[in-house]
Amino acid sequence: MTDTTPDRVRLAGEVARQIDQLAEHLTQSPIHEAVQIIATVLDPDDGVLARITTLVAAGSHYAESRAKSGDFPPEVWLALGLAANQLHDVALDIEKHTVTLRQLAQRPTAGGTALPPRSADGPAPGRGR
Repeated sequence: MTDTTPDRVRLAGEVARQIDQLAEHLTQSPIHEAVQIIATVLDPDDGVLARITTLVAAGSHYAESRAKSGDFPPEVWLALGLAANQLHDVALDIEKHTVTLRQLAQRPTAGGTALPPRSADGPAPGRGR
């Protein structure tokens, strides 16, 4: 049986699989390599987060034009726009830490496994805005 899925749809599926694969690699990487992966993913200009934000924003613009012509529910357009804005806000929050991540990624570690302890005055993990 021939696969009739358009190349663009297959590409989206492949990107999703590669992100899953990268997440698995991240959890199994030595700390120095994991920091490099995280720094690359979160790079505000060329990172995965920035590009996914751009993709979601493009989806919002597409949905907007289709919603105005009646081919798409307006709720979908609004949800995509909200998601793009929230991703952008998250990227801005993380951008404050990209210099530190780049420095950690470039600094050799003791035996390749340990990074210096984080500052006690920083926010607790999982604590947001």
